[in-house]
Amino acid sequence: MSHRKFEHPRCGSLGFSPRKRCRRGRGKVKSFPRDDATKPPHLTAFIGYKAGCTHILREVEKPGSKLHKKETCEAVTLIEAPPMVVVGVVGYIKTPRGLRTLNTVWAEHLSDEVKRRFYKNWSQAKKKAFSKYAKKYTDGKKQIDAELEQLKKHCTTIRVLAHTQI
Repeated sequence: MSHRKFEHPRCGSLGFSPRKRCRRGRGKVKSFPRDDATKPPHLTAFIGYKAGCTHILREVEKPGSKLHKKETCEAVTLIEAPPMVVVGVVGYIKTPRGLRTLNTVWAEHLSDEVKRRFYKNWSQAKKKAFSKYAKKYTDGKKQIDAELEQLKKHCTTIRVLAHTQI
């Protein structure tokens, strides 16, 4: 039968719906891998942006395939991973309802790239963010050292606050 009045297969997968632009270009880490206490401290996530798509010519290494040792054209995704800078540390303690933030320690010198993220309108702002926090470092760093010792003593999880240089 050449015509179709009532039934037909779907056009496209429902896994890709709704087909529209993303709300934010920068992704976020939805879940961190389970921590292994036997390993030394290390970063478990890195941010990257989808920069585009292109194609490559590569030689297939699949013995038994009819494409073995032949060139094929494949689609690839380009991911841009700009350098990340650590700007602070957050300590979490375990509670019956999950992790709770104990304290946050910020770096002494924060660049304008970081401070821009804390303002809605950077051009009209007075740019006073972290000006009072920076005084903690000028007063002998006793309070900062005490906060870091508190994180070391009480926290079960310590995470790094980082931003990308864009």
